[in-house]
Amino acid sequence: MTTPVSSNDSIYSALGLGSSTTSTKQSLGQDDFLKLMTVQIQNQDPMKPMENTEFFSQIAQFSTVSGIDKLQGSFSDLATQLSSSQSLQAAALIGHDVLVPSSVGVLYDTGMGGAVDVPSSGDVRLEVRDGSGVLVRTLDLGTQPAGQVAFRWDGTDSDGDALSQGLYKISATVQSGSASTAATTYALDQVGSVSIGSSGGLNIEMVNLGEVAFSDVTRIQ
Repeated sequence: MTTPVSSNDSIYSALGLGSSTTSTKQSLGQDDFLKLMTVQIQNQDPMKPMENTEFFSQIAQFSTVSGIDKLQGSFSDLATQLSSSQSLQAAALIGHDVLVPSSVGVLYDTGMGGAVDVPSSGDVRLEVRDGSGVLVRTLDLGTQPAGQVAFRWDGTDSDGDALSQGLYKISATVQSGSASTAATTYALDQVGSVSIGSSGGLNIEMVNLGEVAFSDVTRIQ
């Protein structure tokens, strides 16, 4: 006599799960794994016990994955909160002058402000050139220690004549003995607006210097 095969409905019913005919795709949770393990133990041959090591290993892996998912969710929530806080901070900069890395400085009617990042102690010299590359002024900032050194240019050339407002190229060198090293320059400009870049980071649109990353702001006036 042929032994009838149990239907899928009765199998799912014995496990306390929904019928396979009512759902084409069912997600198994940790409780479902435990039910499967219990049914497996109840129906195994006492003379030939089934190997449960792999099953327990699967449960352990499931717990690990579940924990990682929860941790990722927590990090995602934290990242969202930090992003919102950063956006508020960036928006508060609109209308303020900030210091950013730049090889171009802005000459206002009150002069040009900026800074030089001195890599090591030495004599610091700043050169200012016009749009054509002509040297219009050299500022001797004296002997400075390593670190950021602020500068201020009144907008006059080497003859003392006032130059027109606008953008000027700036470059700095540090002379230490016979060695001359180029130094990074920074410029002050006003923040016009704040936007979110294509990569999700915050960008600041400067009135004269264009777009820079929010993380590049080193000082707020």
